Amino acid sequence: MKRYLLAPGPTTIPPEVLLKMAEPILHHRNPLFEEVVAEVRENLKYLFGTKNEVLIFASSGTGAMEGAITNMLSPGDKAICVRSGKFGERWGNICKAYGVEAINIELPWGDDLDPGLVEKTIKANPGVKGVYMQATETSTGVMFPVKQVADIVKNYPDILMVVDGITGVGVFPLPMDEWKIDILVSGSQKALMLPPGLAMAGVSDKAWGFNKTAKCPRFYFNWAKELANLEKNQTNFTPAISLISGLRESLRIIKAEGLENVYKRIEKLAYATREGAKALGLKIFAKTPSPAVTAIYAPEGIDGQAIYKTLWKKYGVTGAGGQDQLKGKAFRIATLGYADEYDVITAIAALEFTLRDLGYKFEMGKGVARAVACLAEK
Repeated sequence: MKRYLLAPGPTTIPPEVLLKMAEPILHHRNPLFEEVVAEVRENLKYLFGTKNEVLIFASSGTGAMEGAITNMLSPGDKAICVRSGKFGERWGNICKAYGVEAINIELPWGDDLDPGLVEKTIKANPGVKGVYMQATETSTGVMFPVKQVADIVKNYPDILMVVDGITGVGVFPLPMDEWKIDILVSGSQKALMLPPGLAMAGVSDKAWGFNKTAKCPRFYFNWAKELANLEKNQTNFTPAISLISGLRESLRIIKAEGLENVYKRIEKLAYATREGAKALGLKIFAKTPSPAVTAIYAPEGIDGQAIYKTLWKKYGVTGAGGQDQLKGKAFRIATLGYADEYDVITAIAALEFTLRDLGYKFEMGKGVARAVACLAEK
């Protein structure tokens, strides 16, 4: 059976990137590898929209999330965490692990974030050191108003603006310097079209100031040491050499297409996915959907996990099921990274076959027709 990977991570990897990672491995202290790192450094700045260095770690994206707390805060500090899904909850959990007081903004899953609520929370909690939020909440398919929140936080010189862009960087605009984002983290297995195993963190000058006084314990994720090595085209510890070689290739692909074109392509694919699902009588979960991943309610009386499992077991399409409180209620289809129009058509066609098999009544072909019509629009 031919397989189609349309999950929000890991995502499909381009052949050029796979071939690059299959080349004989370089030694990480060799000048040849330093050339790779030098190119990756410059292209990560392009991707993140910053003049500053973007740190690279051998870990999943959560490693960069953890470092964004341990390298900037001290035990007893207060941080605002926006929680509206499984991954937003992670910020608060990391804070708790290191003795940082998490002041949680709790939102119903799928709802929008009112930026004014962030400012209200800042004013109600003097001494807050950071606002930690998602760009996209992967578990719900919600896109949050990062720019509007950053516009508020930039007026507070003693508060950091920290964004989990693991499912946002390379999907829609998150220009660090322009928007005054102090820390932006990402991971390799999403829009960067690589296997899991790399985390990245862009860090502003303001954030580096916080780093000088932070007292949370850290060893592997020591950002100051990592920066000192990166400036010499090196890493503090043994890096994921083959992944960084693949990253050089994937960044070349992104740069050749152009970021604006990447954003337009992914938005169009997501739009066609949403419209194809709606044409089948299905409802989108997020009030403000992200172009990275679309969370779709399962029809009444049909288990969302059955939809997810039938898609991959019988039709070879791997999306994602609902997580935690959405398990059994929703399923997800991603459109980020190395995705194109035919992936969307395949996904909606497979969804139609799956829904038919599970007893849902609808007009076959209607979802595919709507998706194709959306993709044909200029």
